[in-house]
Amino acid sequence: MAELFELDKLKEECGVIGIYAPGMENISQMVCFGLIALQHRGQESAGIAVLKDRKMQYYKEMGLVQEVFSSEILDRLPADIGIGHVRYSTTGESYVSNAQPLVVRYKGGSIALAHNGNLVNAGDIRNRLEDEGSIFQTSIDSEVIANLIAKNYHLGMKEAVIESVKEIRGSFALVIIIDNMLVGVRDPHGLRPLSLAKVDDGYVLASETCAHDVVGGEFVRDIEPGEIVIIDENGVESIMYDDSKRKAVCAFEYVYFARPDSIIDGRNVFITRKKAGQILAKESPVEADMVIAVPDSGIAAAIGYAEASGIPFDIGLIKNKYLGRTFIQPDQKSRELAVRLKLNAMSENIEGKRLILIDDSIVRGTTSKRLVNMLKDAGATEVHIRVSSPPVSHSCYFGIDTPNRAQLIGATHTIEEIREMTGADSLAYLSVDGLVESIGMKKCDLCTACFDGNYPMEVPKEGNKNVFEKC
Repeated sequence: MAELFELDKLKEECGVIGIYAPGMENISQMVCFGLIALQHRGQESAGIAVLKDRKMQYYKEMGLVQEVFSSEILDRLPADIGIGHVRYSTTGESYVSNAQPLVVRYKGGSIALAHNGNLVNAGDIRNRLEDEGSIFQTSIDSEVIANLIAKNYHLGMKEAVIESVKEIRGSFALVIIIDNMLVGVRDPHGLRPLSLAKVDDGYVLASETCAHDVVGGEFVRDIEPGEIVIIDENGVESIMYDDSKRKAVCAFEYVYFARPDSIIDGRNVFITRKKAGQILAKESPVEADMVIAVPDSGIAAAIGYAEASGIPFDIGLIKNKYLGRTFIQPDQKSRELAVRLKLNAMSENIEGKRLILIDDSIVRGTTSKRLVNMLKDAGATEVHIRVSSPPVSHSCYFGIDTPNRAQLIGATHTIEEIREMTGADSLAYLSVDGLVESIGMKKCDLCTACFDGNYPMEVPKEGNKNVFEKC
C-alpha cells in the first residue's frame, strides 16, 4: 500500500491529538479535523477515542482519516474529552487491531492511549508483564504503556502515569484519557514533538501546531522533555517526572517529517528548511540555469538555495496530488510508469537548461536515479543534485521507519558512487553542522543519530555510540 515514490523517504510513525473541552460541541469532529492536518505523519490507520459522562467509546480502521470517518460515525462519538491517532507502523504488523488509540479496560475503568514514537525496552517490559499474568491483544509497543498504567492504578491515576513513564525508554509523545482527565507526556529527551494550545474553555495537545491551527487553538507552549501535563476541570497541571536527560529533538522533524507551517520547539519548519537551502548553496555551489525542487518536500530548501545562489527558482517537476496510494509494481517498466504517474517533468520549462535539483534526503537512491533520467529525457542538459540534509547512514530506533542499514545508500556508498548510481552530473549534501545551523539549536540539543550514529541512549543493535557533544 505504500506509494512507490515514497519508498525513497523515511517514514514517521504517527501523529497524535487530544482535546479537553467539556460542554463544547463537535469535539469528535474537531479531533478528526486535527487528524487530517496530521495525515502526513501516518497513512495506514486512523482512530478516535472519546469520553462522555465517564463512558468510553472509540472507532478506528485502516485507511486515511477521510476514508475512516464519516459524519454518521462522528455523530456516534459524543465527547467531553477526545484523542486521535494516525499511524504508520514501525513496530507491529499493519492491521486494525494494532491501530490506535488503544482502549484498555482495567479494574478502575478504562484507559485510552495514543502514542507517537518507539520504545527500545518494550520487549523486556512485555515479557515481565506476561510472566506476571498480563494479557496483550496487539503486537505494538504502545500496549506496554497502557498495561503499566493499569497495573499501577492502585497508586492513584497521576502516580500510575508517573511511575509507568519512568519505566519506559525510547521516544514517546503520549495523549491519554484516564479518570476524566486528558494527560500528555513527552519523553525525557524530547525526541518526538508535543505542544499545548488553548481553545475556548478547553485545551488541545497535538504533535504539531498545524493541528492547533485547524481546530482554532491558540498556541500556548511546547511540552517540555520529561514533562507530564494533566488537564482537568482545574486547568493544566505540570509535572516534571525526569529532567536529567540531554535534550535531543529529532532533527529529521525539520528536514522532512513536520508540515512546513508547523512550529516545533520554537522553530518554524519552513524557515529552517529555507535556511538549510541557503547554507547548502554556500557549501556546495554549482553553475546552472535553474533551481528546481522535488515536490513538495524540497520546495522550501530550493527557494533558499535560489536566493543564496542568485540562480532563479522555477518549476521543473509537477506532482499529481490526486493520485492517492499506488501499489508497488512488480516489474521495471511498470515501476517507471508509476513514477511518472506521481511526478512529471516540465519539458518546455527545462529543455536545454542546466538544472540544480533540490531534495530533502536520499535513503535508497532509486527515486533520484529515475528523476535524473526523467529530467534528461525532457531535455535538461545537466542535472546537479543537492540534498538539504546529510547522508542518512544509520538506522533509527525512535519511531522512524529506516530500512536496515545495509539498505541505506549513505551507509554503503561514497558520495561519488551515489552520484554515478543516480546519473547526476554532480551531487552534494548539506553538512551536519550546516543542518544544525539551519535549525538554530545547539547540536547537543538535537538527535542527529541517523546522520552520524550518535544516539542519545543505548539502542538494541548497531552503531551504539551513545555520545553527545557538551553544550
